[in-house]
Amino acid sequence: MAGLAAAFGSGAMTNSIAEIEAADIILVTGSNTTENHPVIAAAIKRAVTRRGARLIVADPREIGLVRFADVWLRQRPGTDVAWINGLIKVILDEGLLNQAFIDERTENFEALARVLDAYSPDRVESITGIPAADLVRAARLYAGAGAATILYAMGITQHTNGTDNVKALANLAMAAGQIGRASTGVNPLRGQNNVQGACDMGGLPNVYPGYQVVTDPSNRAKFEKAWGRPLSDQVGLTVVEIIEAVDRGEVEGLFILGENPVISDPDSNHVEKALEKCGFLVVQDIFLTETARLADVVLPAGCFAEKDGTFTNTERRVSRVRQAVDPPGLARSDLDILVDLCARFGLDARARTPKAVMDEIASLTPSYAGITYPRLAGDGLTWPCPHRTHPGTPILHQGRFSRGLGLFSPVAHQEPAESPSPQFPFTLTTGRILYQYHTGTMSRRCEGLEFMAPACQAEIHPDDADRMNLADDEPVTIASRRGQIVARTRITDRVPPGTVFVPFHYAEAVVNRLTHAALDPISKIPEYKVCAVRMEKIGPAAESRPSALESGASAASPE
Repeated sequence: MAGLAAAFGSGAMTNSIAEIEAADIILVTGSNTTENHPVIAAAIKRAVTRRGARLIVADPREIGLVRFADVWLRQRPGTDVAWINGLIKVILDEGLLNQAFIDERTENFEALARVLDAYSPDRVESITGIPAADLVRAARLYAGAGAATILYAMGITQHTNGTDNVKALANLAMAAGQIGRASTGVNPLRGQNNVQGACDMGGLPNVYPGYQVVTDPSNRAKFEKAWGRPLSDQVGLTVVEIIEAVDRGEVEGLFILGENPVISDPDSNHVEKALEKCGFLVVQDIFLTETARLADVVLPAGCFAEKDGTFTNTERRVSRVRQAVDPPGLARSDLDILVDLCARFGLDARARTPKAVMDEIASLTPSYAGITYPRLAGDGLTWPCPHRTHPGTPILHQGRFSRGLGLFSPVAHQEPAESPSPQFPFTLTTGRILYQYHTGTMSRRCEGLEFMAPACQAEIHPDDADRMNLADDEPVTIASRRGQIVARTRITDRVPPGTVFVPFHYAEAVVNRLTHAALDPISKIPEYKVCAVRMEKIGPAAESRPSALESGASAASPE
């Protein structure tokens, strides 16, 4: 999250994955870890079953980890700031603060304490639905632990107040002194294998590689010298803002590399219409995705096993990727395509091989300065790695925060941008399932995965199903103010009454036709996790379109 980069490592895990198993308390929120990060979920379950670690789960759905949890905080969707502030309020009122840590390592706690007055356990229960006694128990467990770690994912960030949610978790960790030591920290679980690496390399509109802000003249001068070109000092547009600019005619050409926004972006009917208006659209991808079908030019690229390079994972670990097979047909590596494009534009791409790119990264990015291909021969290195003999940094903020003192940020509960109404009485939340991946571009071409999860299922509580006379696996129409889809019911008390969960992997039922493009004002992330919908029974005759394997098309989906 951009607003936390100075204090909490630019959205990266503060600690390593291996440390999870040694934690005394594990707080998981906004992450269906067993389905979205199964390797990390296995570490959590080992910590609980083998070492006796205590697990706190905060999630509106009864995710798989709930059966391992000591406390399940089942909050109403979109109320995370309230229950996190409530935990800190209990810790404050019961004298469980780590006052020494607060005094020595942080600032601005007094401002946070004033906000906390409004978050007594009873008031938090009225906002979130979490029983006051469960909130108190969770607070005591977390604050009383020798080492407590927080794990979160996009169920925390994909809200119009996602930045505030993350700040609240940072406040919680600092209030209890659970940061800067082994098996503690604030640890976001990234949604794809190299999201962290893409952000590290400047895949954001406001920074150069290594989170060096574009508005700083010294940063700009350094990169202008290295790249031999004048650079803008203006912050660019985020993904949703780009689509809006295309729709307004302010952006006339678009190059999309490895993304499928027709399925993955909010209000996807609008996305598709905007891309159809785009003057010149280029898509570079490994398959002909729904987005690529709209392109003027498609550049076929090699996949991970067909090229050399590096990935940086969720714990900031940089690892080598080595080519195993040649790309098929006309496909080429991303780097080869981009180097040739630079030449066509009259630009000199000085780094023409993966090793040369790594050397350039090290020369311009302080946190990667000590990383070279020879040093990545084993298990890789975690950044910051500032020089060639540095061992890497598994734990951030030991002794001091990167900004000096950790900053407490007072944040207050605010309602989601869209709430249920008589016309749209259900709350829709979206996410992933174990057997499909992101927009389905790859997983829906796998016969085994399609066998396990061939169709889009909407999770509906039994009370809602009874009231609407719905049977299990029955087709229903789900509609929002922006569009509608047909999905099949999955009747389950995993979701609370009044809530519908729909995965975003299915091109024949693009749930992002329903979601809206309301943005967090700081991070500019869309509010995928909460919007208002209605459901209608349509009877057994209405069937979904065939799957990707049956139709031969690429079936993709959103996150």
